[in-house]
Amino acid sequence: MLLLNIHDLSLPIADPVLKFLLVLIIILFAPLLLNKIKVPHLLGLIIAGAVIGPNGFNILARDSSIVVTGTTGLLYIMFLAGLEIDMGDFKKNKWKSLTFGIYTFLVPLVLGYLGAYYLLGFSQLTSFLFASLFSSHTLIAYPIISKLGVAKNRAVNITVGGTMITDILALLVLAACVGMAQGEVGKEFWIKMSVSIFAFGLVVLLVFPIIARWFFKKVDDKISQYIFVLVMIYLAALLAEVAGVEAIIGAFLAGLALNRLIPHTSTLMNRVEFVGNAIFIPFFLISVGMLIDFKVFISSWETIMVAAVMLFASFAGKYIAAVATRKTFRLTKDEGKLIFGLSVASAAATLAAVMVGYNIIISETEAGEPIRLLNEHVLNGSILLILVSCTLSSFTSTSSAEKIAQLENEDTVAGKSDEKENILLALNYPETVEPLVNLAVITKSKHNTDGVYALNIINEEKNESSVKNAEKILDNSVTQATAAEVSIQPLTRYDNDVINGINNVIKEKKITDLFIGLKAGKGFSSSFVHNLYNGYLQNDKANILIYHASQPISTIKTQVVIIPAHSHSEPGFFHALLRVWNIARNTGAIVHFYATEPTIAVLKKIIKKVNIEAKFTVINTWKESEEIAKNIGENEGLIIFLAKRGMNSYLPQMRYIPGILNSKFLEKNYLIIYPYQGEIENYPEKRLVSNHGDFVQIGNVVRKLFR
Repeated sequence: MLLLNIHDLSLPIADPVLKFLLVLIIILFAPLLLNKIKVPHLLGLIIAGAVIGPNGFNILARDSSIVVTGTTGLLYIMFLAGLEIDMGDFKKNKWKSLTFGIYTFLVPLVLGYLGAYYLLGFSQLTSFLFASLFSSHTLIAYPIISKLGVAKNRAVNITVGGTMITDILALLVLAACVGMAQGEVGKEFWIKMSVSIFAFGLVVLLVFPIIARWFFKKVDDKISQYIFVLVMIYLAALLAEVAGVEAIIGAFLAGLALNRLIPHTSTLMNRVEFVGNAIFIPFFLISVGMLIDFKVFISSWETIMVAAVMLFASFAGKYIAAVATRKTFRLTKDEGKLIFGLSVASAAATLAAVMVGYNIIISETEAGEPIRLLNEHVLNGSILLILVSCTLSSFTSTSSAEKIAQLENEDTVAGKSDEKENILLALNYPETVEPLVNLAVITKSKHNTDGVYALNIINEEKNESSVKNAEKILDNSVTQATAAEVSIQPLTRYDNDVINGINNVIKEKKITDLFIGLKAGKGFSSSFVHNLYNGYLQNDKANILIYHASQPISTIKTQVVIIPAHSHSEPGFFHALLRVWNIARNTGAIVHFYATEPTIAVLKKIIKKVNIEAKFTVINTWKESEEIAKNIGENEGLIIFLAKRGMNSYLPQMRYIPGILNSKFLEKNYLIIYPYQGEIENYPEKRLVSNHGDFVQIGNVVRKLFR
């Protein structure tokens, strides 16, 4: 009886509810079933699309709903590639990406041209367009790489950067060939195309970040932020098409534009990845599968011949380019395989170029049949290329990424610090909950899965409303952290003295870092300053971090870090410095260090091991520090390392910092860090510090802490 309520049960299915249900069932069960037989679920979704598509059992039509959602999935893949890329590594590896981009463009182009011109007998123009099909590639295996946690590997970084280069070059060849076939190529053609592409790139990379930073500062609603991200993706894609290049280039540049504004550990990033991996990307894979028609491969020997040339030119070209890149830059074999696995897949850009060439009719036969720039044999061969290349990409990328991830995990386990990280958020005001949770999520170690606590101290003499307020504050912190897939353990403590309550929790939970929030626009109160010097800083068991947030930390362009002389000789310095490093790595902010020459030398050694975008300026007096702090500009944050009386880096002027911040920085973001101040003999990494306090084993600190 239920089936009778569905108006049309004929094939292909037209009922929207039944269509969507069927696709969701495939998305749900394909990974569960294929994971058991060690088959990448991406391949399963493509095969499922072929089975249910118009060339299979014709259960679903590849209609506009599938195309629109699938297109979003393709744009999502490219957007995530740009969004997750480490900008510091990207800039560091830009010449490597350029080299790989040239390799992976030229080698398949040459092989494809030779095969088309000499083996298939195509004209020169058709041969060039045919050859350009193998230069471009689609990062179809990128979700696998991201899931395995190796998206920041240098091989991935090089491949992603090279993808942008080779796709643009391939699409330029496509535009030139189409223009020549239609007789439109001339000086004006090249000038118009160059200007439009240049203008498009400037708008996306320069204007988009300004708009996004303004939006994220003004709008706190998480749903609105996510919709804004989708708008930016499609707007960039549309601008790319207007400029004469493929939409996927626009999506990738949109990812680069928003890279610094969506922290990699944030709630928004979690939602962007979740929706893409759960819905849009699977829809894209199914839509690709719907294009596959197995019957065409046995209908004509010429189709098989063309497909064989296409497979050889594509696979051999991408393999040679990957090997050349590996040997040029001395990468490992697994990294070389990963480059090949990521770059061998042909899908969206290839299919788009084939369809453009197929739709261009250059003449007619005597019988009146159209002669196309790319014939039906190339169209059918491209379908086989998509199927086989996506299969090879899935298996190769998974295999090599798993090996790389295993090696990185082994290095991480071997390099773990003996000291377990435990972070305590002191939450007494609702206004400080979101900034402190965001800061903790961004600065915590990625290995810290159960060591973040939220504490609210309740005065034993207070009434029931205080208890309810405490519960509300702690519940908000847990909810917010959960949205970013971070677990926070709420703690409620009854104590007449807030300082004693916090210090007792520090001892009980072995807290390494205490986070305290200041209300935006208010700064230091006289009572807090008293509690700071006479309470919090008397505890030498943990780093003390005091945070004042006037805008989201993700919207900060540059973090100005001021470090007093001799700070690097103190026991808690490197553990505290890790917080700054994680801010840079997870938000993409540029860090400008101001310190004395010995400290700068230590920082430069660390950055060689664990790269971030950083600048260094040597200062010699604390007076210079104060002048630098006063010149903090818009969208810049201030981070100051301080010390309590008696430590090597302590200066009497430090006691005036709260007053200076209250008078000059009520509308600015700042973070004050008091590193762990205990005796060196009690510090777990004491072997890293010599008798004179000079740093002697930088490699061990990097290996142990900066992971």
